[in-house]
Amino acid sequence: MDLCSRKVISWAFSDKPNSELTTRALRLAVHKRQPEDRVCFHSDQGVQYTSEAFQHALKEHGLTSSMSRAGNCLDNAATERFFRSLKSEQVNYRRYQIRSQAIADIIDYIEPFYNQKRRHYKL
Repeated sequence: MDLCSRKVISWAFSDKPNSELTTRALRLAVHKRQPEDRVCFHSDQGVQYTSEAFQHALKEHGLTSSMSRAGNCLDNAATERFFRSLKSEQVNYRRYQIRSQAIADIIDYIEPFYNQKRRHYKL
């Protein structure tokens, strides 16, 4: 998520939150944005972000890692708010027959709605 625009830049889906998932999402974000200036990637201290593979991917793309203190949920408030909105505005009201339906519905929420139409309080 770009904290300035509150837009979700990249996403990836997996059965488990591991370093492969986060690294894939990171690479997609870098490919999409192709940052020229210094970029700070902020996250919590989850194992998927502290892993050697993910930290290597950050360095490979010239990104600076920033992690919140242990137990400090306020540092990730914007991202947590996105997931709350996704659940309360979309996912909690649907019944998906197969995983691919859920993925398509979530992407449909992010791109045309959350990133383009939804009003963001901070903006």
